[in-house]
Amino acid sequence: METQGYPAVAGLSHVAIRTRSMEDSILYYTRVLGLREAFRMYREDGSLSTAYLYLAPGQYLELFSDGSRNGMSGPDVIGFCHLCLMTKDIHRSYESVRKAGGPLDSEIKRGRSMCWMFWTHDPDGTQIEVMEMPPESLQAQADRRLGCQPG
Repeated sequence: METQGYPAVAGLSHVAIRTRSMEDSILYYTRVLGLREAFRMYREDGSLSTAYLYLAPGQYLELFSDGSRNGMSGPDVIGFCHLCLMTKDIHRSYESVRKAGGPLDSEIKRGRSMCWMFWTHDPDGTQIEVMEMPPESLQAQADRRLGCQPG
């Protein structure tokens, strides 16, 4: 598999933010900023864990609950969480990062939204998720439902 010259990423998929109140944040981003809610994901106990808000084809704002349910606490729990960059070929991207000597924090795996992903980080420790959104992913379904096709 040739990866020389293959860009590891092709665009911005989402920025993830941890919130104090999911409902207040969803209301702010939808009513104040005019974004449309794309989909929600829930924990096994039925509580809301994640909400995706539509920005543009293939681009989202991902909101997470505050993490206190997972034993997390402190000021670093609220606010910026991670950056997600999209790719059209997760395997080629993974190999590009590996061959360039970049850190690989996970293997390729399938996420709850049915996308393919792996994790890396930049020199400052910023967590970066690299994601491929196949047609069956919740993101691709939301793009179709909202009338847009990612380019």
